[in-house]
Amino acid sequence: MKKQSNREKAQVLEGGISIVVNIVLFAVKIWAGMVTGSIALVADAWHTLSDSLSSVFIIVAAKLASKKADKEHPFGHGRWELIAALLVAAFLAVIGYEFFTDSIDVLKGRESVMYGTLAIVVTVISIIAKELLAQYAFYLGRKHNNPAITADGWHHRTDTLSSVVVLIGIIVTKAIPGLWWMDGVLGLLCAVLIFYAAFLIMKETITKILGEEPTEEFINELTEEVRRIHNEDVQLHHVHIHNYITHKELTFHIMLDKDMSIEESHGIATVIEDRIQECFDMTATIHVEPLEPKSEPT
Repeated sequence: MKKQSNREKAQVLEGGISIVVNIVLFAVKIWAGMVTGSIALVADAWHTLSDSLSSVFIIVAAKLASKKADKEHPFGHGRWELIAALLVAAFLAVIGYEFFTDSIDVLKGRESVMYGTLAIVVTVISIIAKELLAQYAFYLGRKHNNPAITADGWHHRTDTLSSVVVLIGIIVTKAIPGLWWMDGVLGLLCAVLIFYAAFLIMKETITKILGEEPTEEFINELTEEVRRIHNEDVQLHHVHIHNYITHKELTFHIMLDKDMSIEESHGIATVIEDRIQECFDMTATIHVEPLEPKSEPT
């Protein structure tokens, strides 16, 4: 329970900090965008605000995922974190579409934008703040193996990258006057970055929902732990992990001497299951199969 409590606290903390920082950055960016008339800055501002809304999803998901297992949900509610990650991805895709269409309109209208020092200062501040938020979210996501926090980190990262694109455009436009198309092109690049982030988040999340193949490294570690308990070769196979995020179920087969009693084989399986719970924090279910003795050479 303590581990789950720390996981929830980390998710709520990251979401809360994200909301505060993003609202401040949104206000500054939208003001700068309106002053300069830049669609790229305005798009970047709304992208920043979308981070705050996605962080609300993260906080709500943390509360829902922390609920205890019940009759209807015997494996807990941890997959709410995956649902939150999908919502973040969907929200990013919508924002990306809006930026894309707005940028096309700017290019069609041949609208020109004159950037100044204000745009540069605001953009640099945004880049620094959002990358710090992204690194913090990635750190918590790795520490707690939390896909929702990681998704929020990617949302911050796309904001950082879109701001970098805007900054490059500002610098190029100031150095080479007359590039009327620059703001529209920057808006399109921001949209592409946002679409890509949405794709990555959705791909990773769907993979977890559908089920992942255990890594070779995990199977080797599992086999080593089993051998520490039962020295004989049990030919461990059919390893499957059922990931409910806050709770994981592990199933696999082992082979034991066919002449062993049911009580003996059950005892060995139980000891192995207890060791797996202790070492890997997974609830294991083991299927025992009879091992035929090796025939003596004639």
